Amino acid sequence: MFQNSNIKIEQYESYQKMSFRNRCMLAGSNGVVNLSVPLEKGRGQKELMKDVRISDSENWRVQHWRTIESCYSRAPFFEFYRDGVFSLLQNKQTFVLDLNLSILEWLAKVFKYRGSVSLTEAYHKEYPTDVNDLRGAFLPKNYAAEDFDLKYVQVFEDRIGFKPNLCILDLLFCNGPSLSIGR
Repeated sequence: MFQNSNIKIEQYESYQKMSFRNRCMLAGSNGVVNLSVPLEKGRGQKELMKDVRISDSENWRVQHWRTIESCYSRAPFFEFYRDGVFSLLQNKQTFVLDLNLSILEWLAKVFKYRGSVSLTEAYHKEYPTDVNDLRGAFLPKNYAAEDFDLKYVQVFEDRIGFKPNLCILDLLFCNGPSLSIGR
């Protein structure tokens, strides 16, 4: 995504269940771990993405942080980025879109992204061919289908093998902000 100079986040689409809009995948000691931000009306809602509210009825922020620590406390760059990730989780956003934007803004700083990130002004079912439309490109059910040939040492690789296409936290905690990775 950061290879593009102008990123627009779709705010007027209907919430897409079974997507990465409120979830991520990490590498744990026993395999891939799924983290989902709970939603007020559940995942089957038909609201616009900009209106989808986070449910704070559970203690999900503490649970997510414990899972992240369990998965990455031994990663080489965990200590360097832990406070930033912890503060993102503690910042009580009302809407999923606001949480996603704060995460994206933090990542843009970490990776020194020089482009712009903004929200769409209106919904477009299709975009011109010169626009790289990634709205439905990556889904949890087929996240491993794409092979970006991006390899780096993961914390539990010796136990569970290399797990491709995980959350950016895996790359960041294991490799740091350098995108020049390879084996």
